Amino acid sequence: MSLSTSTNTVSAPRFDWTHAEIKALFDLPFMDLMFRAQTVHRENFTPNEVQVSTLLSIKTGACPEDCKYCPQSGHYNTELEKEKLMEVKKVLEEAALAKEKGASRFCMGAAWKHPSEKDFPYVLEMIKGVKSLGLESCVTLGTLNDEQAQRLSDVGLDYYNHNLDTSAEFYDSIITTRTYQDRLDTLSRVRDSGIKLCCGGIMGMGEEQKDRVGLLRQLSLMTPHPESVPINMLVKVEGTPLENVDDLDTFEFIRTIAVARILMPKSHVRLSAGRQGMNEQTQALCFMAGANSIFYGEKLLTTGNPEADKDMALFANLGINPEKREEHSDEAVAEAIAAQAVKQEESKLFYEASV
Repeated sequence: MSLSTSTNTVSAPRFDWTHAEIKALFDLPFMDLMFRAQTVHRENFTPNEVQVSTLLSIKTGACPEDCKYCPQSGHYNTELEKEKLMEVKKVLEEAALAKEKGASRFCMGAAWKHPSEKDFPYVLEMIKGVKSLGLESCVTLGTLNDEQAQRLSDVGLDYYNHNLDTSAEFYDSIITTRTYQDRLDTLSRVRDSGIKLCCGGIMGMGEEQKDRVGLLRQLSLMTPHPESVPINMLVKVEGTPLENVDDLDTFEFIRTIAVARILMPKSHVRLSAGRQGMNEQTQALCFMAGANSIFYGEKLLTTGNPEADKDMALFANLGINPEKREEHSDEAVAEAIAAQAVKQEESKLFYEASV
């Protein structure tokens, strides 16, 4: 199957991509694929702008899921120190610091199979506080029911992250404690509640190219497409079942980003986990392929990430600017944090979070 690389490429969103069409994109000569992806990107986004997000683990470790890539799983001994749910005031201090360093979105992750009623009100306060700072809010809390999704929507949550991780066919090789359909059901609940979706996957877990094709096809069939699509490179952690899996070819990873950009032209495609192991040239090619979102800061939940200053230096070398959001004054930021401190004055600062 041949695919045109003309500059007249029509990039209006489609929701009927076939497996054969997506495979044909992967098979394009590398430069042709890059050209097509960059053309689609420029049709839909301001060139040389990248969304900058910061990710914070608000509850770490002891997760009952058995995801083979994850150091937070209680099934594996990764010597990860377990932490209780953070106090709201501390989370907002971290959010304010992230904004000061240039982040426009603040993402909070909790190592849960699903949130408990005991924990949920604290998470809702975190979301309200983050939004009061002028940041976009995003959380990843595991599986949700209808009521939880609606309560998140009611406090104004912008994005819910819930990755599919891989193709439906390869999924059972990676996770057995939650089905693929469980994930799709949560995504449907989130979408029905009016919250935007952040949904992508992890490359380099031992999957074949057909699994990367299958994952991207599943994402592209969603109507509308996820507004944010994180493309992660596996970070191999000692003690997890995938610690010795073979590395994925770098060009195959870049191809995956380029194909994601073509399939989902209006989505932010995030160059996510694994950047610490990439040199600047690889990251530059990822941006060329259509990646226009990154996590930055020194840590992604529990794994390393390039330092913010290093990212800003790379942006300067490439002529890239962070996307901007509405600015809130320093006084407004201080007031938001103080308001949360008053709410918690008589509550426990930390407590045992359920899993």
